[in-house]
Amino acid sequence: MRFVTHTLAVVLMLALAGVAFAADHELAQKSTLNEILKRGELRVGLDAGYMPFEMTDKKGEIVGFDVDIAKEMAKSMGVKLTIVNTDFDGIIPALMADKFDIIISGITINQTRNLQINFAEPYIVAGQAILLNKKHEGKVTSYKDLNDPKFIVVSRIGTTGEQAAKRMMPKAQYKSFEKESDGAMEVVNGQADAFVYDLPFNAVFMAQQGGKNLILLDEVFTYEPLGFGIKKGDPDFLNWLNNFMAQLRNDGRYDRIYDKWIKGTEWLNEVQ
Repeated sequence: MRFVTHTLAVVLMLALAGVAFAADHELAQKSTLNEILKRGELRVGLDAGYMPFEMTDKKGEIVGFDVDIAKEMAKSMGVKLTIVNTDFDGIIPALMADKFDIIISGITINQTRNLQINFAEPYIVAGQAILLNKKHEGKVTSYKDLNDPKFIVVSRIGTTGEQAAKRMMPKAQYKSFEKESDGAMEVVNGQADAFVYDLPFNAVFMAQQGGKNLILLDEVFTYEPLGFGIKKGDPDFLNWLNNFMAQLRNDGRYDRIYDKWIKGTEWLNEVQ
């Protein structure tokens, strides 16, 4: 009797293992990674208006830190790269609607977005900084000083810059803009006191437009990891992306891309 029971248990375990294997195989076949390889094309969604991550150069081509990362990703897959330029405020719905395979657009990993999509491990960590109208130099030294109704603070709609401004400077007057550059120019022109946004963008804008009108408060006051966004329920694609970034960071390619777009400014000549 014990032998029969043991035999039935073994048979049951093997049967369950077979079902699990079949399920895993089916999940792998449905992976976005598998679809990309079949198609021979990696479709990347981004919003080309966020220097130095993605922007349009003088030739009309989309270039930047994220674009170079995407090129290396496509090369590692052995497929061609297609950039799908998409407004940032609709980029998650567009991913869910299968307009592209992955978001690589300087998108910050936060819990609200993570309820909708999955993120690979961060590929760069940024944070919010402030572009300040120069008339406040010496008087405003941090975001805390801007938490006052007499100040007008601006950022881009639907971004973590907007969230940080509303959460950390609730007493200030707030205005949102469709594009980062429009919000920053509002400060340059004296129509607003401060622009809150990611430090890399603010540093680049300062190099372009700073001069006599702006100062950069470059001490970041938020922790903001940026990650690749993909659809939920795709562990194979997530695994591949994490391993891809580990390889990129350790073979010198990441450092070359970082030095070109984040540390360097020579590329400004290509986009101005």
